[in-house]
Parts: sequence; structure tokens; C-alpha cells
Amino acid sequence: MSDKKVKTAKLTNKTAVGPNSEPVKDKGHSRLSSESNGTSEGASAPNELSALEEAFRKFAVHGDTRASGKELHGKNWSKLCKDCCVIDGKNVTLTDVDIVFSKVKKKSCRAVTFDQFKEALGELAKKRFKDKPGEEAVEEVYKLIEGKSPIISGVTKAVASPTVSRLTDTSKFTGSHKERFDESGKGKGKAGREELVDMSGYVPGYKHAGTYAKKVKGSKQI
Repeated sequence: MSDKKVKTAKLTNKTAVGPNSEPVKDKGHSRLSSESNGTSEGASAPNELSALEEAFRKFAVHGDTRASGKELHGKNWSKLCKDCCVIDGKNVTLTDVDIVFSKVKKKSCRAVTFDQFKEALGELAKKRFKDKPGEEAVEEVYKLIEGKSPIISGVTKAVASPTVSRLTDTSKFTGSHKERFDESGKGKGKAGREELVDMSGYVPGYKHAGTYAKKVKGSKQI
């Protein structure tokens, strides 16, 4: 009888449902569902670029089609500080910008990463906003840069010069040059370059050329 009791006790222990069995099942189900969705526990979704990093990448690729956008060269760093008004000419100058850039970059490199870029902004924030505490000053500098893009200068417009206008005004031409253009300033072409024989019977430059035939016809009708 004692052996039977021991066996039945073992069977009840095997078939008994523990209070923690359902949570284990739920964990396994959630893990499978996450794997089916392409994610796993502990893996975070890719973070979107911040407005500051977007501005960093725009300036990093400016003027260089081969740039990856992960490093910012000294020339574009200076342009960023100028276009985003980090340089105010009083507290922060172009010299300050160059000194900070050389300070944060590695000795063997000619560009800075995004982390080094933020470190450089922290250095400039102390000078740019002297009346504000450290973190607040950095935030103010970030606001100057966030959402900004490189400023592309427009095409230089030609300035009207009195010397050029005098040389191109056909109404002021004299001599043989005057004969190459008509009264409206349009070129005469071959007639303005070569002397063509006038077979009309009128003297060159006669104002009433071509009126003789009309007069003769009118007199005959009378």
C-alpha cells in the first residue's frame, strides 16, 4: 500500500500545474511573436536622426559628393558656424572656431565626428552665451543649428557699366561702323560689310528714292 501511495504522489507532482507555468508560456509566446515581427527582446528600434544630427550631415556632405556625412571637415565646420550665426563677431570669431576645431579633433585627422562636433559646440557655447549656465548655453547653440542647411550664394549679377554701354550703343557709332547697323541697331549683314552697287539711279542717301516712277505715272494719267 505504501508503494502505491508513493507512485500516486509522483504522478500528481508531474501532472500538477504550477502557478508560474502560464507566465512562462506567455513569455515564450511574446518572444516568438517578436521574432516573427523581426525584432527580439533587448533589441531597440533604430533611432531617428535628431534635428542637430541632420544639420551636421547636411553640412558634412556640402560640396563633396563622396562624403559619407559622418565626418565634418574644417572648411564646412567654419561654414556651419557662419551660416547658423554661431559666429557673432564679438563673443565668437572665426579664430575661436578654428581653435576649438583643432582642439577637439584627433591629431592625425582632418575632420570631426558627431560626438566631437557636440564637444566643440559645448566649448563655443561658453563664449557665445556667457550669461547662461552650461547646459542652457549648449541648448541655445543647438537651437541655432537645428534644422539649418548650407546657404548657397546666388549667381553674381552683371553690373551695368557706362563704359560698356557706350561701346555697345550703335546710335553713337561713326564712320564705317555706323553703316553696319540700321536705325534700330540691327546689323545689316553683308550689306553692312561690303559695298554693294546701287542700280536704282538715285544718289546714295537720297530721301525721296523710288518716288520718280510714281510721279511719272501720275503725270501720264492727267
